[in-house]
Amino acid sequence: MDYKDYYQILGVERGASQDEIKKAYRKLALQYHPDHNPDDKTAEDKFKDINEAYQVLSDADKRAHYDRLGSEYSQWQGQGAPSGGFDWSQWRSGGPGGVHVEYGNAEDLFGGGFSDFFQQIFGGMGGFAGGDARRGAARRPAAYEQPVSVSLEEAYRGASRLLQLDGKRLEVKIPAGAKTGTKVRMAGAGPAQSDIYLVVDVAADPRFTRQGNHLYTDVDTDLYTAVLGGEVRVPTLDGTVLLKVPAGSQPGQAIRLKGKGMPQMRGKERGDLFARLKVRLPKNLSAEQRELFERLAESEK
Repeated sequence: MDYKDYYQILGVERGASQDEIKKAYRKLALQYHPDHNPDDKTAEDKFKDINEAYQVLSDADKRAHYDRLGSEYSQWQGQGAPSGGFDWSQWRSGGPGGVHVEYGNAEDLFGGGFSDFFQQIFGGMGGFAGGDARRGAARRPAAYEQPVSVSLEEAYRGASRLLQLDGKRLEVKIPAGAKTGTKVRMAGAGPAQSDIYLVVDVAADPRFTRQGNHLYTDVDTDLYTAVLGGEVRVPTLDGTVLLKVPAGSQPGQAIRLKGKGMPQMRGKERGDLFARLKVRLPKNLSAEQRELFERLAESEK
């Protein structure tokens, strides 16, 4: 099995910052995306390599593990590549502390699985393996899945759960930004050193609707604030904030609060919160108010 240079694939230096890695990834992913290169097998393979490289280098723990591997591999090559080959098996990793976070439907997200190199070094992603990795997986004990429910606030901030396994209490961290279907892998924690996957279910929150990393909430306002402008209180997962309502706002109009949505599991970016205005119309008008509305109606004719 050949060593894959993820830094070279993304065209960045080994000391590149996360911003530089993300910028390089976005540029290359756009260039080689299958939608822009239909029926181009070379571009499709390149796109998979780019996504695999980003999967590793954008994650601090995976990147550190990969860098240690690269140092050992370079040292092995510097010794003239001794007979017997490089010992890849010692680099199989389930992540720090035996916990590895999966990202839902990885095969759909990254366009069709991961290379044998990735599988060997990082232990696979949710069972998407190929070649020797798939045969090796058949010899390992079957993995177990255990559902775990978290609130939207826990998914926003991150959470932990205590599990009792074989008389041992294990703390498992649910990453901030987790979605329903996110898997947290506990490597070797099950019977006969099998893996356990906690499958996250994020409970519904009556205040918010979630779409990806964006949140939506309905906010009541009176007619006069919608017409003349003003402020309304909006709930967020960090507490209530005041939102400026522009004059002439329409019922159902959504006003964006940038960065007040859910965090991404990688990086520092956050989704947005959209406050949808529910305008309350007055029910009981005084004679004076009715006269004013009639005059306004006449002026609109």
